[in-house]
Amino acid sequence: MSKNPNSIDFNPLKRVLLIKLRHHGDVLLTSPVIQVLKNHHPQLEIDALVYADTADMLSKHPALDQLHVIDKNWKNQGVGYQVRQEVTLFNTLKTRSYDLVIHLTESNRGAWLCRFLKPRYAITPAWRNKTWFWQRSFTHHYPLPARLRHTVEKHLDALRHLGLQPNEKERSLVLEPGKDAQQKVDDLLEVHQINNQPFIHFHPTSRWLFKCWSVEKCTQLIELLQSRGHPVVITAAPTKAELSIIKDILASLKNPVIDLSGQLSLKELAALTARARCFIGMDSVPMHISAAMGTPTVALFGPSGDQEWGPWMVPSHTLISDISCRPCGMDGCAGSKISDCLEHILPEDAMDAIEDLIAS
Repeated sequence: MSKNPNSIDFNPLKRVLLIKLRHHGDVLLTSPVIQVLKNHHPQLEIDALVYADTADMLSKHPALDQLHVIDKNWKNQGVGYQVRQEVTLFNTLKTRSYDLVIHLTESNRGAWLCRFLKPRYAITPAWRNKTWFWQRSFTHHYPLPARLRHTVEKHLDALRHLGLQPNEKERSLVLEPGKDAQQKVDDLLEVHQINNQPFIHFHPTSRWLFKCWSVEKCTQLIELLQSRGHPVVITAAPTKAELSIIKDILASLKNPVIDLSGQLSLKELAALTARARCFIGMDSVPMHISAAMGTPTVALFGPSGDQEWGPWMVPSHTLISDISCRPCGMDGCAGSKISDCLEHILPEDAMDAIEDLIAS
């Protein structure tokens, strides 16, 4: 076997910074990179830089030393306040003296940080059409696959490019809810008198409405679950759009469900999902959280790509329709916020997928 010309010697390295400035699910899908690094090189101190609203996806990660955040609200406090926060953040990062920076997005901030932090090594995907300044800001650019590949594997490719090969068992997602979140969920389940009962966790919403099933189909699935004796706990984010969907679903039901929509933080959502017999939901962060908690997962995919974003390393079924134009990545058909490919997935198909998982 020929030697990898891009390999580095991790043994003398002391500190690594992982940068992932994206949405919640994207950040959670970087968690295996942190764990793999720590498994292979325990001497490393591993830090991460994320947006403040996504910090719960990595906080309490057992292999993470420090979690640094950028708050998008800094700019709302005025230019002076934002500059002071940015300078404080930069000084904190500078004092850490990173030997390796792994930058997993196209954010220009990563290139600037590599210029100023001056790590021995800096790696990023080989994005197309980047400037000379960007290219020279990194020592390594790892190739992106020509064919579809799961996002976790693409993140881990940064380590493979540097000569570190993850094994099959250490690539799972890592998410720690914490004791407070677990206690709150225990208390809520006791209040609703299902703390000792198996239940199905249904999260029918997404921040992206074009990823959501119709109210009618959500209602039909819940009634199917209830007809077969499965208690249902329903959740949603505390946004006006998502709570409106839940309101319509609840109004259509003949029998009530346990409604925790808008009541849980992401850590608490993880604690709830960990107690569920099965999770069903759309292509959104709760689906990734379910996978991280090891809960059997049914995921409905419409215009987004299941091969890149499907449930990772967990017993699962991914439901897609056979419409030839998916995945298109569009904001609903013709920008309508309604995706025909999702509507072709039947509640009976979802019911069969759930029962197959809980029977195995």
